[in-house]
Formats: sequence, structure tokens, C-alpha cells
Amino acid sequence: MGLLRNAKVLTLAVLGLATSGAPDAAWPQTPQSQCSVLSGRPCHPTFCSVFQRRPCMPYFEGPIGEDLQLTVVSTDDNDPATKIPSDKAAGEQAVAETEAVQAEPPALNSIGAMYAALRGCWVPPPKDEARHGMQYTIRFAFKRDGAIVAPPRVTYASHDAPAAVRAAYREAVDAALKRCTPLHFTDGMGRAVAGRPIAIRFVDNRTIAAEKSQQ
Repeated sequence: MGLLRNAKVLTLAVLGLATSGAPDAAWPQTPQSQCSVLSGRPCHPTFCSVFQRRPCMPYFEGPIGEDLQLTVVSTDDNDPATKIPSDKAAGEQAVAETEAVQAEPPALNSIGAMYAALRGCWVPPPKDEARHGMQYTIRFAFKRDGAIVAPPRVTYASHDAPAAVRAAYREAVDAALKRCTPLHFTDGMGRAVAGRPIAIRFVDNRTIAAEKSQQ
């Protein structure tokens, strides 16, 4: 019995020493002690924290490779067809201002500025060729100089839209990109977006005659 009691005491002492060292072994994952099936010590992955006073490494990487996504919604309020100048002088002034902007496009230095430029280039199909609620999505990428890498790929079009309606939106998309590109990026912006996939979803919520929407 004495020998058994001594064995229990020794076992408890060993466990006590192991427990006293557990906090160091269970520190959050660091570059020096990665979680691994080959490691002989416990660990648990975690994020770096301002409350942690030792080196650490984030377990999850940031979403660097995610696609850029933009939605362009056409409404009666922003329809270019409803903004036709009422007199010739106003029309000539608007054309002159547009040409001046196109002659010296501002350098785009942010994702938001690029989105604004792409929105400004969009002109939906005429209402007699359009469809209320139509959705059309394309995917493409820019080069560093603002040109498009390859022709945009259509990833979605409203499944119940006739072929003629889809073709009208495809022509509008091609015209918008031709009107808009190459975009004028700053050097840093060009490096940031070059080769990065961009998905643009066009949604037509303009008021269109019911008989046209049912086509």
C-alpha cells in the first residue's frame, strides 16, 4: 500500500509540473510553434491580438484574391434618355463638356473612382428593346494600363429573356466598355487591379410598357 501511495504522489507531482507548463504550450499559434500533427505540444490557432505581448501570426489570410463586384442599376431617374437638353445651345454645351472630360480623363486612384467611371459609361438599351427587371452580368479584368485583358465573358443573363433582348444588352455592354476604356489609372492603382477579376451586374429597373416587359 505504501508503494502504491508513493506512486500516486509521484504521478500527481508529474501532472502538476505538466500543468504548470501548459500555459506556455497553449499560447496562440506563433511562427515558432505552428499547430501540427507532428508537434508534441498542444496549441490552438488564433488571430493576433493587441492584448498579446508576444509574436504571433494570423491563422486566416485576408481576402486578397476576391473578385471586385459592381452593381449598376438603371432607373427612370438616371436614364440618359430622359436627360436630353431642351435647346440646341444647351446640347452643344453638354457635348463640349463631355469631349473635354474625355480628352483629359482624371487619373483613377481608388476602387471607388473606378466604379464611378464604369457607372458613368453605362447607357442601357432603348426602352423599345429593353426589358423591365432584366439582369445581365459580365466578368473581365484590366491590364495595368487600363485596357481590358480579353473580351468580357457573360456569366449571367435573365433566363426568361428572349435572345433579341439579350443581344440588345450585350451590345449596350460592349458600347459602354468601348466608350470607357482604356481607363486612366495611377501607377499604384494599375498595379493593384491588374489581372484582378471584375464582375459587373447590370439591372434594368426602368419603367417599361407591360407588353414590352413580357417579351
